[in-house]
Amino acid sequence: MTTSSPAAVWTPPARVRGTIAVVTGRGEGAPVYERFGKRLSADGYTVAVFEADADAAASWLANTEDAPRVLVGSDTGAAGVLRVLAEGETPDGAIIAGTPVDVDTDQPADEERTACPVHLGVLGTAEARTAPATAEPVPAAPDLAAIAVPVLAFHGSADTVSPIAEAGALLAAVPDIELIETVDGLHDALNDQSHRSVAASIVLWLERLRSGDVHAPVVRVSTGVLAA
Repeated sequence: MTTSSPAAVWTPPARVRGTIAVVTGRGEGAPVYERFGKRLSADGYTVAVFEADADAAASWLANTEDAPRVLVGSDTGAAGVLRVLAEGETPDGAIIAGTPVDVDTDQPADEERTACPVHLGVLGTAEARTAPATAEPVPAAPDLAAIAVPVLAFHGSADTVSPIAEAGALLAAVPDIELIETVDGLHDALNDQSHRSVAASIVLWLERLRSGDVHAPVVRVSTGVLAA
């Protein structure tokens, strides 16, 4: 397996609650995930970014000490994360966003990726761009069925690059998956207009994962108490 250093790392100001390795999508440099990394690090999670290299991200993550250890991938990075999971990598969990349904299409235009003006500004900088790496498809259903860790998926309801119905049909083969739809969201689900709500949803999921049972709520709506 490939071993290399991350392109960027954001560390928590105090106690570390877990470790996240992010795999970028088509043509994305590490600065694309600066806002994401700073936000999750402020909540206690070390966040490292690997540019289009899921193997290196998985190898680095496996050698870190602070659990839970979670792989994150967006666009073709999501396909890479799903591949290494299907090949037997077992971090504590994985998060994917904008899972591609057709990697043979051209790299999406910025306006197809996000409606967030701040993120559009980031995408327009030279530092945010890299040469597009060879894109890999999402593994076939029998391979996805072998994934042994919980997966949290985000997908925009208005994603024209990778329509949510088609992406959902692909991801249905993953045994333990939770799919969150960003309302009117576009392709870059981690960095679109709903990025705050997405980050909050990720933290809630991470805290459930830390508890030992990702399906057991840490907080919930109370029923009956107010009516008593």
